Amino acid sequence: MRTRIEQHFAAGAAAVSDAAAMAAFEELRDALEMGAVRSAEPDASAPTGWRVNAWVKQGILLGFRIGHLEAWGHELSFVDKHTFPARKFSAEEGIRIVAGGSSVRRGAYLAKSVICVPPMYVNVGAYVDESTLVDSHALVGSCAQIGKRVHLSAAAQVGGVLEPVNASPVILEDDVLVGGNCGVYEGTIVRKRAVLAAGTVLTRGTPVYDVVNGVVLRAEGEMPLVIPEGAVVVPGARAVTKGKGQEWGLSVYTPVIAKYRDEKTELSLALEDLLR
Repeated sequence: MRTRIEQHFAAGAAAVSDAAAMAAFEELRDALEMGAVRSAEPDASAPTGWRVNAWVKQGILLGFRIGHLEAWGHELSFVDKHTFPARKFSAEEGIRIVAGGSSVRRGAYLAKSVICVPPMYVNVGAYVDESTLVDSHALVGSCAQIGKRVHLSAAAQVGGVLEPVNASPVILEDDVLVGGNCGVYEGTIVRKRAVLAAGTVLTRGTPVYDVVNGVVLRAEGEMPLVIPEGAVVVPGARAVTKGKGQEWGLSVYTPVIAKYRDEKTELSLALEDLLR
């Protein structure tokens, strides 16, 4: 499959009318939905612990290239590329999607016991593992990798990365809690059991101040921003130290690791089990 995807992607516009390109894309889309292939997957030998599968992203982009607009739906009417209709689910799949405007695009994988609360959206290439809760107004972007028992609270935004194809997508490992109105973007990796307090925004260009260990975390070179396991990250501010900013007493936003998960944190998160 990888060889065929790479060949059709390299063919450019010639792939639009090629039935073999469509067949290769549909095979990839089915494999993504089953979780058989992923745009990124755990790899202990990689510097970040994750390996990016650029050819999978190429296949998704191929689907956009060869797709044409087509009307979908009966009660809900929308027009999108014919290669990416909304997924249909059955009770046997064990996924609970509450009525009210949620949508999961074809080519996204949702494991058994995932809960989706409307309105929410999961984009193509995303991987959402078992017992994760995607709350209302939450977004799981293209190719984002979401672990087991993750809670994406209301209005949480997990950015997607399709291009460049070799770039790492946003990754949330197992048991991460993302508070309301959080944003995680630009390939950030959040390690297991970390907690992002409401309103926390993580980007490649934003340093994170770990006041517990006295270090500043940054993305450098090919390494994305990585939030350590068990870190509790809250919105903070740092003073502007020069120019008019200093004169006017201004400060700029910065995430702060205030502590690491402890017994008190675990008790405050006990409600999670009741919601599933």
